[in-house]
Amino acid sequence: MASSSTHAENCTDEEGPVVAYKGPISQRQRRFGEELQRLRTAAGLSAPEAGALVGMKGPAVSHTEAGRITLNSERLKIWLDAYGCADSTYRAKLAEMGRSTGKGWWTDFADRVPTLLLDLAETEHSAARLDNFETFFIPGLLQVPAYIEAIYKDASQQRELDVAAEIDFRRQRQHILADLPLRQFRFVIHETALRMRFPGDAAMREQLVHLLEISELPNVSIQVLPFTATQKPPYTSQFVLVDPGSSDLSTVVVDHPSHTEYLGDQHSIETYRRTFNQLSELALPPVDQSLNTLSSRDSWGLIRHLLYLLQS
Repeated sequence: MASSSTHAENCTDEEGPVVAYKGPISQRQRRFGEELQRLRTAAGLSAPEAGALVGMKGPAVSHTEAGRITLNSERLKIWLDAYGCADSTYRAKLAEMGRSTGKGWWTDFADRVPTLLLDLAETEHSAARLDNFETFFIPGLLQVPAYIEAIYKDASQQRELDVAAEIDFRRQRQHILADLPLRQFRFVIHETALRMRFPGDAAMREQLVHLLEISELPNVSIQVLPFTATQKPPYTSQFVLVDPGSSDLSTVVVDHPSHTEYLGDQHSIETYRRTFNQLSELALPPVDQSLNTLSSRDSWGLIRHLLYLLQS
């Protein structure tokens, strides 16, 4: 399996050195370039015209917008000024995205797990807020080891993979919940996922208990969308909406049977943000153990009820 890590190589255009990447382009690099292209197009400038502002030729601008070469902070500032970008938060977050080396704990897994998982971990790492809706499975950030093993046991029979590495990778991802408590995590889980028995009753009991425990974190909200919902929910598959602190730089991660899709256009961001808010409104109130009620009218009560069924 090919590594997704990138290596920098010094290149030169007529006006000075640039740094080009050798190897696969990460999702972060692609998104950075897409934002630059979107801003330039909105400003009505051609690639050669934008290049002239910072001493770059048109092809170098195109390579930058494709995520293949870096852009230093001075050139970025000149472009953002020329493009009429005045949002200070957006500018700071975009600069942060461009400066990033892409290295983190996930780098150690570069030759052991698929590239899409490395991109997911890096995207999650940038989150100031993360919203996740799931239909048939417990969200990956909330899964206990026995549940993860049950998922990968079936997957390993369908494709060749390093099961131990992928299990360890998923458990490493979960550290994000507690490492930076200022980050906000909201989960809406369909009741279907809570009733699935494929991991076995013991694993599901452990999983439901874990949901109740993890919900005690002040930055984690867990809601259940019940079968008894009286309004029609918006049609959607499972998705994750990652907001890095600037809503315009949010990313929607959508899982499909054959691939994972990353969406960064404003229409998709607003559509999925609106969809998640609608799902949250339809779902039961968040797990709140201080209420100490077994009522099925809240998420805590429903999870406790399903736990009782597994224990009886």
